[in-house]
Amino acid sequence: MRHTDAMAPIYLGALDIGGTKLAATVANVSGPLARVVAPTARSGSERAVGEQAIALLEQACAHAGIDARRIARLGVSSCGPFVAAGGSIALVTPNLCGGLSGAADLPNDWTRIPLEAVLRERFADVVIRNDCIAALTGERSFGALQEEADCVYVTWSTGIGFGLCVDGHILLGKHGNAGHAGHMLLSGQSDALCGCGNRGDVEALVSGRNLGLRGGQGAAAIFAAARQGVAAERLLVEQAAHWFGKALYNLAATLDTRVFVIGGSVWMHHGDWLEALVRHEIASRLPALTAGVELKPAALGALVADIGALCLVLPSEWRRAWRQSQPWQALAG
Repeated sequence: MRHTDAMAPIYLGALDIGGTKLAATVANVSGPLARVVAPTARSGSERAVGEQAIALLEQACAHAGIDARRIARLGVSSCGPFVAAGGSIALVTPNLCGGLSGAADLPNDWTRIPLEAVLRERFADVVIRNDCIAALTGERSFGALQEEADCVYVTWSTGIGFGLCVDGHILLGKHGNAGHAGHMLLSGQSDALCGCGNRGDVEALVSGRNLGLRGGQGAAAIFAAARQGVAAERLLVEQAAHWFGKALYNLAATLDTRVFVIGGSVWMHHGDWLEALVRHEIASRLPALTAGVELKPAALGALVADIGALCLVLPSEWRRAWRQSQPWQALAG
């Protein structure tokens, strides 16, 4: 018997848009079917990131053997900050917009990226959230925060970001930018420069991209040298870990947070030896606010933002089966 539209299977799309990579995933009721990853576009017109996202979704659908026009809803986990532009969300992220940061590694003059407007040319139902809010949603749905009401998701990667949950409510803010504590000022004396223009904010002092710019080599090389005990790189990275711990303390003191779940490429590869430094910065201050505060790794690992993006549009009736089957494991393999 031929399917009608009402009887046809539902497909969901998901995008994870970061300062370094862009990933597109397609899923159905059984779980993710295919995922395609590419370096995030950094040149061309301001539409380049949105157009690349659509092209990668089409590739993922082709791998899954479905027509991209069958995607019913699209969830997007994206770096920010966001601004409202003509009723749609646009990105004004300094890690992608060369016209904002003037960074030598950004060969464009973009001042904003019209992400939602471009995506809605192809998809009618689009939900966009900051990447850490999406990751927090994923960890609360299927990961390490399923029973937590007072928790924070943190990424230490190309940038530094947070997703905040207080009393069981995920905080969004007036433009969806709640959690941009990566731009919280920590040092008035530091000359560390963030792409946003701040000196001495968390991202300037800690992020992989900014450590790489300050250290004169790629972040991976800096962290590898630090792990091996090379003095200059070791000092740079240990200082970053102390600043990161201070940022977590500030949030614990502000929000009365119980659990921090930490993800991102830096923490995934180096959290094993940096965690003690970070814990010390939290635990050595004001026990009334810090006693019992936990640090946990992201249970969804490298897929946390992808699964978080799917969770933004996931039908509620799919959740129980996904918790039992954990179908995203097929992508991790």
